[in-house]
Amino acid sequence: MPVKVNIYNQNGEQTGDLKLSDKVFGLEVNNDLVHQAMVAQTANERQVLAHTKTKAEVRGGGKKPWKQKGTGRARAGSSRSPIWIGGGVTFGTRKDRNFEKKINKKMKQKALMMVFSDRVKNNNLLVVDKIEMKEFKTKAFNDSLKKLEKNFEGFNPKGKRNILFVNDNKDTKVLNSGRNLVGVEIINLENINIVDLLKSKNLLISESAIKKINERYSKE
Repeated sequence: MPVKVNIYNQNGEQTGDLKLSDKVFGLEVNNDLVHQAMVAQTANERQVLAHTKTKAEVRGGGKKPWKQKGTGRARAGSSRSPIWIGGGVTFGTRKDRNFEKKINKKMKQKALMMVFSDRVKNNNLLVVDKIEMKEFKTKAFNDSLKKLEKNFEGFNPKGKRNILFVNDNKDTKVLNSGRNLVGVEIINLENINIVDLLKSKNLLISESAIKKINERYSKE
């Protein structure tokens, strides 16, 4: 059974409705699969920064500190021993660590569709025909959001926004006008991912973008 959503214009007025595939927007959420996709993405984006040097890699320490016998001190072969200050590290972190986690393409897509379905089910998805800015103006973008939020009280509970706006075109005026607003993140459709979707409670999406998502994933 198709899923029906309303379409609004930039002024918050309903202009029509749209039928979406239940294969994309009507799925039951599998929390384990969504979590697996999220962990895989964050792990694959992780950079290996920490790196310690072993005894062999620390500069210096080639000369034996003192002779083997006769000094009364414990024998030592190098001043770069791990038990010395300035020496190497025995089991420290290394830059050759690999945090990569593999996940099947269809599993990743399924997780995305489940998050879409969850947003529709909980009335946290709002479709706008388009948002256009005549100039770079944060106030104008904020005014448009306020008009849209009148239809969805949950979009701005107690003045605390948590919105992800998915646009279909790379409109720099829209991007620059909205990027300074607290609780608002704007991404292009081609960059949509599970982490950004989960970070934002509410999803604002353009009509052309949701049509492309519906067409693309309903064929899978």
